[in-house]
Amino acid sequence: MKKLVPFIIILALIASCKSYNSNQTINNADTNLVQNDTVSISSDETDYEIIIIEPGFNQWLVGTARPRGFHSQQFLETRNALFVQAWNQRNLQPQVYDPNLYELRIDYDTRTDYGYEVNYKLFNYFIYFQLKYKQRLTSFVPRI
Repeated sequence: MKKLVPFIIILALIASCKSYNSNQTINNADTNLVQNDTVSISSDETDYEIIIIEPGFNQWLVGTARPRGFHSQQFLETRNALFVQAWNQRNLQPQVYDPNLYELRIDYDTRTDYGYEVNYKLFNYFIYFQLKYKQRLTSFVPRI
């Protein structure tokens, strides 16, 4: 149990439907962890949602990440496409890359406009992930 993944990442880009069960019961410690370390972005305009459950990410996003508007949406979309491609390749190779880090495949369509907020949070999660776990998804050096 000690080797359990220190984070659970759930990145879901859902088109106007929610397919998760919200009736699950969890203990108080887990509830506090999830409430404090969950970043959720959903927009009625785009009908997409991203949920990131990662201890410390919310604090990092607020205190360390570049502010909204620093990068253009086009820049974020381009980088996210590269990061998602590298992530999904690693997800498909659990014998080469740590399967505890790349648990879930990310469904990101480059032809879909997810809006600035979703792209901003996804981009910053990739930066946070690379810095925290000393990974390098692309040739770009992860920095803030």
